[in-house]
Amino acid sequence: MSIHGGDVYRNHVDIDFSINVNPLGTPECVKEALHRAVEMCGKYPDIEAERLGETVSMFLGVSGEYLLFGNGASELFMAIVHAIKPKKVVIPVPSFYGYEYAAKSVDSEIIYYEMNQKNHFCVKEDINCMLTKDVDLLFLANPGNPIGNLIDKEMMKELLLHCRDKGIYVVVDECFIDFCGNRFSLLSEIEKSEHLILVRAFTKIFSIPGVRLGYLVCKSKAVRTQIVDQLPEWNLSCFAQEAGCICAKQAEFIAETVNYIEKERQFMEEELRRKGFQTFPSVSNFITFYSDIPLYERLLEKGILIRDCSNFRGLGKGFYRIAVKSRKENEILFMALESL
Repeated sequence: MSIHGGDVYRNHVDIDFSINVNPLGTPECVKEALHRAVEMCGKYPDIEAERLGETVSMFLGVSGEYLLFGNGASELFMAIVHAIKPKKVVIPVPSFYGYEYAAKSVDSEIIYYEMNQKNHFCVKEDINCMLTKDVDLLFLANPGNPIGNLIDKEMMKELLLHCRDKGIYVVVDECFIDFCGNRFSLLSEIEKSEHLILVRAFTKIFSIPGVRLGYLVCKSKAVRTQIVDQLPEWNLSCFAQEAGCICAKQAEFIAETVNYIEKERQFMEEELRRKGFQTFPSVSNFITFYSDIPLYERLLEKGILIRDCSNFRGLGKGFYRIAVKSRKENEILFMALESL
């Protein structure tokens, strides 16, 4: 079984609910930027991604010096652990496998903080008990994946203070933050912490997973320098740089997406509960739910791919994740579920 969604290459798939990209699709202006980039293929891309850095700096309202870009967020997770070389890492589970994959690449000892189903798989204050002085790095996701929930912001601030006192680096994955509004982001805490590293991406919100464009925000120059040394030269194609410059100017599109996702997710959650499935609260563009029926296989027979979450550490058989898609596609899914 794949550890990620989106395996449309080895399955017959008409509708893919297994990957969490924007149901509004790629903005036309971003597509136009990608077409323009074809004319740039005859020369190397800007090794410093200077124009992209300036644009994203304005988009986020942070210093351009704090930014580093990667060929997707996954490349940055790997570069971070190779830069810091943590001997001991704490990872809440269930969560994105990429954190564990990166930590294993440097032979880190991994301590798993098991989130409780009764608490809807939320990080709670008791995680501090695991964050001792011998821990080097903590991975967090906000919103989480595969659940889609948020960590309480005040608790997060206290957690950052605790980790600062213990000398623990905190890597916060905010790749889905744009779907629920930046007011939940920890960008406002960047100036206060040398140990905080935020990782984000344009992949999901602008529906460009094939382009591969992620970025991180970190105040510490020393840490950024260490991370840069782990990144390959010219790791950003001309396509990624041109698309990113346009993406960073699409505040209106992001706001439209937030409104659409909230309404459509509510519709989907109500439909799932009406059909007797147990759902878990989400603020993002996907929903995780539980069913005793083997849904993955039965829906795939109908050309519908969903994410089987049984191989997420901390979950198990019967957990599934579906993306929020267009109303037409969502209704097709629910009609398929009705016929099972």
